[in-house]
Amino acid sequence: MKNNKVIYFILATAIISGFSIFINKYGVSVVNPYVFAWLKNMLVAIILIGVIVAWKDRKSLRALNFKNWLMLLVIGIIGGGIPFLMFFKGLSLVSAAEGAFIHKTMFIYAAILGIIFLGEKITKKFFVAGLFLILGNILLLKNFHFTFGLGSALVLGATILWAIENVISRLAMKEISWRIVASARMFFGSIFILFFLLATNQASLISGLGAKQIGWTVITALLLLGYVLTWYRGLKEVRVGEATAILVLGAPITTVLNLVAGKAIGWQEFAASGLILLGVFTMINIKDILGHFKNKKEVIYVRA
Repeated sequence: MKNNKVIYFILATAIISGFSIFINKYGVSVVNPYVFAWLKNMLVAIILIGVIVAWKDRKSLRALNFKNWLMLLVIGIIGGGIPFLMFFKGLSLVSAAEGAFIHKTMFIYAAILGIIFLGEKITKKFFVAGLFLILGNILLLKNFHFTFGLGSALVLGATILWAIENVISRLAMKEISWRIVASARMFFGSIFILFFLLATNQASLISGLGAKQIGWTVITALLLLGYVLTWYRGLKEVRVGEATAILVLGAPITTVLNLVAGKAIGWQEFAASGLILLGVFTMINIKDILGHFKNKKEVIYVRA
């Protein structure tokens, strides 16, 4: 990693992801999953466009060429469009813990794609950390009676598409502002989902949303906004494989929330969470992070 400070953005994304999947499970239980995906993405796209205006990225927009726009369109369709439809439909059919587990395998596919298309390397540290992460997630899922069905397949398909999109986004951010990439992902994605709703005669469901449904959508949209802002800022400087591996930290957060909501936490969950934390700490080199905080405290003490 070029700068340890960007790790904070990825860690923030992982924490948001853990809460988001748990809360999204409730969202798709009261809102049509496709309408839910469109409304969330549309709200986030509007806010991100406002961010572009506030950061005065309009000049950068005008400088984009055909190739840049094509990449942004692809990012929108395979990152903010198709996988959201697949993921939320799948999440309506499986448990939040199962959805979180499948989603957090993204680092495996992202690492492979990163090697092929970005020239990234699998280090010994990454291999060891990945082993801890996989073992931890398998242990977490053991009590949830995992069976691979349609819902699991949809979540897996969405996860693979997001891995592909992350690689394309990393390539795009070599020439394009991360804020524009994030905004394009949500804007073009929401347009694609709207066309899907119109084509399947589901657009009329939007007008029938009640206060409860809109409330859940707004809450989850805010989480998605935080996810997108922190993720793309971090992904600009962190290897795709490493960044997606750190996201696995969200899995035990989702599972703990799931257990707190209806089941006592046992030794197996604590052991699994310990393995995942060990894997994440191995990946980010926790000694450097703690050293950074120590140096900051020393600077504050000297100034005082």
